[in-house]
Amino acid sequence: LSESGVPQLVQPMIWDYAVDIDVEGKVQLIEKYRRCGFSKVWFASAFKGATGVNQSLTLIGHHLRNQLEWLQVASRSPADVLEGITLTGWQRYDHFSVLCELLPVGIPSLAVCLQALKNGGYSEKIKENVEKLLGMSNLEIDTFMR
Repeated sequence: LSESGVPQLVQPMIWDYAVDIDVEGKVQLIEKYRRCGFSKVWFASAFKGATGVNQSLTLIGHHLRNQLEWLQVASRSPADVLEGITLTGWQRYDHFSVLCELLPVGIPSLAVCLQALKNGGYSEKIKENVEKLLGMSNLEIDTFMR
């Protein structure tokens, strides 16, 4: 890879939507990319649509935990390596599947995930801020929103 010149043309994106990311494994992967000449990497998480092909509602807690895992990877990586985090919001698993988790039901999860990434974590204060921003009285993280 180093000799090919590719590292000067692209930036790799590391995808993982799990709530139990192998943080140390991701840090080692980033180091391998750096040794190959890639100066920057991107992370890809999800705020909706990555938990089941026929999922109708978004379980915010799953996606929040995914963001928190990526924050751990970022904190254990060299400071200058992370170019950004892409929050994906899958609408379907493939072109032959039905739609899942339409955007309106995913907006609270998007707000929670963005605030967690912006603030470097999640707290009751952040939850209250999201509730205020969305005009909600009770944001449910670990159960499906009603």
